[in-house]
Amino acid sequence: ATFVMETEEQARTRFQSELEFIQCLANPNYLNFLAQRGFLRERPFINYLKYLLYWKEPDYAKFLKYPHCLHMLELLQYEHFRKELVNAQCAKFIDEQQLLHWQHYSRKRTRLQQALAEQPPPQQQQLQQQQPPPPQHANATAK
Repeated sequence: ATFVMETEEQARTRFQSELEFIQCLANPNYLNFLAQRGFLRERPFINYLKYLLYWKEPDYAKFLKYPHCLHMLELLQYEHFRKELVNAQCAKFIDEQQLLHWQHYSRKRTRLQQALAEQPPPQQQQLQQQQPPPPQHANATAK
């Protein structure tokens, strides 16, 4: 086996292609499409999915716009999951679960941001905690 070094441009093209492909894995309907056409049964394709696991490394994952694809990539390592994806109902269920997750996450994040916006900045809180209360006037204690 001869090893041919890829050029910088070839490496960039491969990076972009793999980035685009792996993010498609976040779409359960695309996974159903791949399963129905037999790709998820082909050994070379299964090996490719295993190879793509390097995207879980932080140096690569930071480029993902749809990090949910990493969870799907992990599930695709299991034969049972790959077989179930042939069923359109399975893809529909995953799609619905993703939607529910995103809606819940979105609401929870909005509430968290609102709560944080209502609090004074952390530096102000620390200053308020560290500063003793202002001294009372002599007149105020005499009354």
